[in-house]
Amino acid sequence: MNSKDTFFSRKMTFNCRGKLLDFSIPRVMGILNITPDSFFDGGRYADEGQIAKRVDQLLSEGADIIDVGGYSSRPGAVDVDTGEELRRISIALKYIRKQYPDAVVSVDTFRSEIVKIAVEEFQADIINDITAGWADPAMFETVAKYKVPYIMMHMKGTPATMQVNPEYENLIDEIISFFRDRISKALASGINDIIIDPGFGFGKTIEHNYQLLRHLQVFSLFELPVMVGISRKSMIYKYLGITPENALNGTTVLNTIALLNGASLLRVHDVREARETIELYKVYMQMGRD
Repeated sequence: MNSKDTFFSRKMTFNCRGKLLDFSIPRVMGILNITPDSFFDGGRYADEGQIAKRVDQLLSEGADIIDVGGYSSRPGAVDVDTGEELRRISIALKYIRKQYPDAVVSVDTFRSEIVKIAVEEFQADIINDITAGWADPAMFETVAKYKVPYIMMHMKGTPATMQVNPEYENLIDEIISFFRDRISKALASGINDIIIDPGFGFGKTIEHNYQLLRHLQVFSLFELPVMVGISRKSMIYKYLGITPENALNGTTVLNTIALLNGASLLRVHDVREARETIELYKVYMQMGRD
């Protein structure tokens, strides 16, 4: 990026329905997948009782944000229509707004129709879009209308094709170019609060993922919060020859590296462990300045 890219300015404090969320302090996003086929927790939260218990757990363990998703984006996941996606997330959103009206809620969707209902009916605070607006031409306009923060992720291909031999001439340069284009279009559409997610595991080999983690600091050039979603992913369990169920230790290690390389937001299945990781990271950084 050079000096003429003046449309970027440092933005680390976002307004979520009147609540300020400062990403200069690393934050934790707890995952609530209401899907039967997510790679780690698919089918665990299928009814209201299971969902309520999970929401209670996420918030009691210190989640700053709950990310509610009704469409699995794992490689080869089954496509679901808008009605089914809405039905799934509505169960969680109703419970959260009834029991925790001040909780900060993100909705993980690439459909502008879902955004409209999630914001109007359930006061969703943040939209988390794995396609960065590519899947739905109305997404940027819709997010801008509701003035909610927007997470845009890099993905090469679609969930159905992204892991079929992904190739890059230069991984980091291509992702930087992608974000430069998508951020400028989002800003031009009227979206003011943007978080970027380099998309670990989305159209990337295990080697690509570790290269991305090693060079994560480069994305600070956009002067926006960077979200990292590494939790229990194949870059951990496949490399170690274990299962996602046994990948918590590896997740903690890689989240620590991500924080040291500039991550602002950790998207995780295990909130308590991520919170402890951030607290120790903060102590380490403070001691280093003293």
